[in-house]
Amino acid sequence: MPAHLPADDDGRMSPASARYLIRIDGHLGVTLLSAFPALASERQGSETVLTGTLDRAGLHGVLAEIEALGLDLLEVRQIT
Repeated sequence: MPAHLPADDDGRMSPASARYLIRIDGHLGVTLLSAFPALASERQGSETVLTGTLDRAGLHGVLAEIEALGLDLLEVRQIT
């Protein structure tokens, strides 16, 4: 089986850490929030907003966890 080489970095997303806002539909309880220990949470209306500093691998891990838990992802935004 051939080895897969990493894709060239096109400069659009730095592998360095950045601050992210992740908006999820619904209110997450303590148990679900424990899946995201590196992120702060806040309820805004009927949504939960997670914020924190993540590197590329961390962001992908959080997104995979959201999918695995069956949560409805509304928005992912890099913030300054």
